[in-house]
Amino acid sequence: MATAPPRTVLVRVSQGAPRRGAGAARRVPPGRRPAPRRGNARRRRPAPRRRSRRSLRAAAGRWWPALLVAAVVLVGMAWNGTTSSSDGCTLPGSGVTVTPEQVGNARTIAQVGRDRGLPDRAVVIALATAQQESSLRNLDHGDRDSLGLFQQRPSQGWGTEAQVQDPVYAAGMFYDRLVTVPGWDTGRLTDVAQAVQRSGFPELYQQHEAMAVELTAALGPDSAGSPACA
Repeated sequence: MATAPPRTVLVRVSQGAPRRGAGAARRVPPGRRPAPRRGNARRRRPAPRRRSRRSLRAAAGRWWPALLVAAVVLVGMAWNGTTSSSDGCTLPGSGVTVTPEQVGNARTIAQVGRDRGLPDRAVVIALATAQQESSLRNLDHGDRDSLGLFQQRPSQGWGTEAQVQDPVYAAGMFYDRLVTVPGWDTGRLTDVAQAVQRSGFPELYQQHEAMAVELTAALGPDSAGSPACA
């Protein structure tokens, strides 16, 4: 009896793991926390609102009166600082401001000249020179060893440090050398002063002539002994 041939059964083996469905839950291995889901991007903070021009103008309107008052006060303080009578006074002719210290030194210089019988021209030259050298102040310092009203140098034969800082002595030494300059009483002020002082800036004496003339007249024997503004 003939037997039927055996049937061949084909079995399809799928390669790879079966696909998960779209809605299947993701399995997490034990002991591991699920990764957090990414949310939406961080929300940006809203930009600060800019003040409108109208609000800025309103703020400026509230502050400008106070600023104006402050400015007026500052200007007033500066003006008082330059014109205060307690600090000195301004000569009306030359416009130079002199302090009580300067007036006192100028009075000494003028008195020494007149005690020697010298004319006003000598006093004018001496005052202009002292104004340029020390601003009519009896300085205890200067260029190298220069000292006093006339910045006289002990190393150049003007006297000791103590002597050149004595206004009476310093003025007398200046007059002693002044009268030895040929034509001192008629010459140009800055040329005569330079012949005595031997400065590195000879032309600077001339700028003080107008002040010296006015101060000499104010300190003259026929005056009250002080500038009219003092």
